[in-house]
Amino acid sequence: MSLKISLKLVLVLLISSCLHAQEQSEQFWKAAKSNDIPTLKVLLDKGIDVNVKTQYGATALMFATDKGNLDAVNLLLEKGADPNVKDSFYGSSPFLWSFSAGNVEIIKSMINHGADISTEEPMIYASYSDSPEVVKLLIEKGAPGADKVILIAIRNQNPELVFAILKLAKLDATTLSTALVSATAAKSESIIAALIQAGAKLPDKQETNEGMKQSLIGTYKSKDESSIVTNIKDNILTVSFNGSPDFKLTLKEGYTFTLEDNSAISFSFEMVQDIPVSLTLDDGGTKTQFYKTTQQSKSEVVTKKETFTDLTGKVSKPLNWPSFRGNQANGIADGQFPPLSFDATKGTNLAWKTYIPGLAHSCPIIWNDKVFLTTALSSDTTAEYRVGLYGNVEPAKDNSSHIWKMYCIDKKSGKILWEKKAYEGVPRVKRHTKGTQANATPATNGEYVVAIYGSEGMVCYDFKGNEIWRKNLGVLDAGWFFEEETQWGPASSPIIYGNTVIVQCDRSKDSYIAAYDLKTGNEVWKTKREEISSWGTPTVYYSASRDELITNATKFIRGYNPKTGEELWRLTPSSEITVGTPVIYDNLIFVSNGYMPQQPIYAIKPGGNGNISIADSLNSGEFIQWRTKRGGTYMPTPIVYNGYLYTFNNNGALNCYDAKTGEKKYKETLKDGQSFTASPVAADGKLYFTSEEKGIIVVKAGPEFEQITINPIGEICMASPAISDGFIFVRGQHHLFCFGRK
Repeated sequence: MSLKISLKLVLVLLISSCLHAQEQSEQFWKAAKSNDIPTLKVLLDKGIDVNVKTQYGATALMFATDKGNLDAVNLLLEKGADPNVKDSFYGSSPFLWSFSAGNVEIIKSMINHGADISTEEPMIYASYSDSPEVVKLLIEKGAPGADKVILIAIRNQNPELVFAILKLAKLDATTLSTALVSATAAKSESIIAALIQAGAKLPDKQETNEGMKQSLIGTYKSKDESSIVTNIKDNILTVSFNGSPDFKLTLKEGYTFTLEDNSAISFSFEMVQDIPVSLTLDDGGTKTQFYKTTQQSKSEVVTKKETFTDLTGKVSKPLNWPSFRGNQANGIADGQFPPLSFDATKGTNLAWKTYIPGLAHSCPIIWNDKVFLTTALSSDTTAEYRVGLYGNVEPAKDNSSHIWKMYCIDKKSGKILWEKKAYEGVPRVKRHTKGTQANATPATNGEYVVAIYGSEGMVCYDFKGNEIWRKNLGVLDAGWFFEEETQWGPASSPIIYGNTVIVQCDRSKDSYIAAYDLKTGNEVWKTKREEISSWGTPTVYYSASRDELITNATKFIRGYNPKTGEELWRLTPSSEITVGTPVIYDNLIFVSNGYMPQQPIYAIKPGGNGNISIADSLNSGEFIQWRTKRGGTYMPTPIVYNGYLYTFNNNGALNCYDAKTGEKKYKETLKDGQSFTASPVAADGKLYFTSEEKGIIVVKAGPEFEQITINPIGEICMASPAISDGFIFVRGQHHLFCFGRK
């Protein structure tokens, strides 16, 4: 046998061995999640590493503890599983993960096998479990942190936990005094009585710690213009990252704090004569310095604002809105003159409303006189559905039979012209508690309308409602990157390019992007993608030299040839979870992502080849007009309008940048909106922002912020509006609303 053949054989054997080891590892993690003891024993007997890690550093013991699988936990611990090893993304150990389940027996077993209780971290994690028995157990085992947990218990109005701590822990006079101050502020009579009985006394003057926290309040900015805002809410120091929701801090020592829910992230304030001058964010070893601002930001400077004038007029050419957020997802409808003010609850400027059964977040699309909309009707009308600012990862418990439908509605009257049932059955993939089984928006070219019904497939109709073809796209199990089996459901919408429909199918495994013939459904091209789940819709950049198909995802933002599927360029880093759709403006491609720790905004020049990423120290490059490393937003897709880029966060934080230079013009938070998921749209000098529960908020477009009005809808709204021919179309939870000037 020649040396060349021998080396090739060795290489084949090595690859085969690696693939076999990966398969075994995946079986091992799956068995831990499902409490499959026989499989665990077989794999352990074969010699698998009991601490084998996923790409994010998670182990079988983490999965077993998270699921509350006591038998699997005990077996793994007996075989040497490490209860203290931390994953590489969240920085949490199996021991800390176990507190979410609140299983006392699992925690006991962890402690008996060497779980680290020498720090305050376990006690703080335990304070959020549903079982006070867990906190009692840690105190009895000698874990520190009871002084922190009693304050958390008071804030959470948990007298049972307070009583247990007072009974079991030895608290000093300062802790008791601080606890009494918190209980008095919360007006917790039973807790106040228990603290006084334990010897607590109110201080003569409330100073030191409270005074120290007050001095830390302010805005801190990094060199790349990212910002951290510190505040005090309910006597607790909080931080907000670039307009994110407020995160509570826990004092570690001196002027160093950690996130209450993630002690791996810390904030250290540098003080000069008791005045903070900067803070350092330590995010798992990556340190960024933020300097306290003393000057007023541009949005804070008091200037005389021009009176807002609502542009009105006659629509000369009705605009088609053919796919998610209109043409190229740009969300712009100038010359369509939608109303500034409307109110569905009072009927103000309401042209019509049409009842649409089911639950869906897909957006309306419009072509000439027709509006198209999809929905999914569950046979279980009590299935879990929640909106608002929260971050649960568990999918909804809704395995009932569904019916997926397409509606065609008359644009002027709201009359349903036809409806077609696409599929019926139990969904192949679970949805998130905030999601639906009909998240993807249809697309049309004026002759055909195409809709993706998630894992149930894609269907093409003509404008009379005749089915032309249908396509199985496979199981689109788009779920949590950290644990693939935690499914949330897909959301990427189809787009039409020439005579093809293009779909981006990013999922836990075997992701791909593909184009299908619009008339026949036959595959034109299909390109594999080494990506995990993503939820954004692709966008096409058109130019005389070459068109580019832009996709947003975790590992890379990419450009493809939309005619062949060939990858042209790629760009990193990006967020671990990507939701926003790329948008095009003035020969630039804008992409924003907002899942920590990476929260970039990119203004990308087309025409790149290969890897166009730039050094971490740079903010621009050959194909990068500008970028920020922090400041990107999570759910809503950004909008670029009249020279300004607007990024918008789930909590209503709005940032305005010069689209060409990246200079930040303002940062404000919309009033009375609460939470937002839908993407903004724009028309005739106005920006429309859809609150989940409060209606449509209108803001003046331009470098100076002015919130003009809020328009009640009276229903939950999760879908982005469509604008055409003097009307704005808003999808509520139960109705499609059409508003126009009267």
